[in-house]
Amino acid sequence: MNQPVRNDNQKPIGIFDSGVGGLSVLREIRRQMPEESIIYFGDQGHVPYGPRSLQQVRDFSEGITRYLLDKGAKLIVVACNAASAAALTYLRETFSNISFVGMEPAVKPAAEHTETGVVGVLATPATFQGKLYASVVERFAADVRLLQSTCPGLVQQIELGELESPETRAILEYALRPMLEQNIDTVVLGCTHYPFVIPLIQQIVGEKIRVIDAAPAVARQAKRLLDAVGSKAPVGGCGDVQYFTSGDVKALKTLLPNLMVNATSVSGLKWEGDRVLKLP
Repeated sequence: MNQPVRNDNQKPIGIFDSGVGGLSVLREIRRQMPEESIIYFGDQGHVPYGPRSLQQVRDFSEGITRYLLDKGAKLIVVACNAASAAALTYLRETFSNISFVGMEPAVKPAAEHTETGVVGVLATPATFQGKLYASVVERFAADVRLLQSTCPGLVQQIELGELESPETRAILEYALRPMLEQNIDTVVLGCTHYPFVIPLIQQIVGEKIRVIDAAPAVARQAKRLLDAVGSKAPVGGCGDVQYFTSGDVKALKTLLPNLMVNATSVSGLKWEGDRVLKLP
């Protein structure tokens, strides 16, 4: 029996990340556009992306994009700073008939609003090494002092649901205390995993330090792109969300409530090489 053909308004938004970090973006998209259906893929079999080569992250991103397009995605959100740095330009060139929204460290608003002229940036090595970050810094932060930390181990702690553990606090203390001593007034979160520990970050830096999460701006851009081509779902509905992982399905189901995510459908996918995803 043939499946009914869906028009663009009914098609889902595809979102992917190296793991659960992109759920911070999904959360914001759901808040701004609850009517939209979403397919989310967390590549937990390969998490974290940050230390991997740009070429390998590009290959993973291409494979995931092909899978999401096969599932009917009308827009792809690369909800991963490392993947955006490594692959966003390549994806836009390779899949020119679909729109992409990527992650860009929120250096611009930080530079515009800092009063001390010193800003802390927390991100993975792949993000700091990418051309996208360098371009943002060159264009918007020439007169601002940026203090950077890769927070080794933080992504893994969040993947375990350890949002308030002594180990997670120690990682953040090690990154943030030297920045505070140098008079930062803003912290930029350059990894989509990090918003899940904003409460802990705020405990360490204090309420007077501004913490910037790029997710709201990404959701607004997704909405603008859908509006521009007339493919937004009708307002007033409630879209469904499907979750996929290349890691342990049971572990993800257990983790999601800790991240304040209510999931009814979690499925596993497996890799064949670096560019092909299939159901087990």
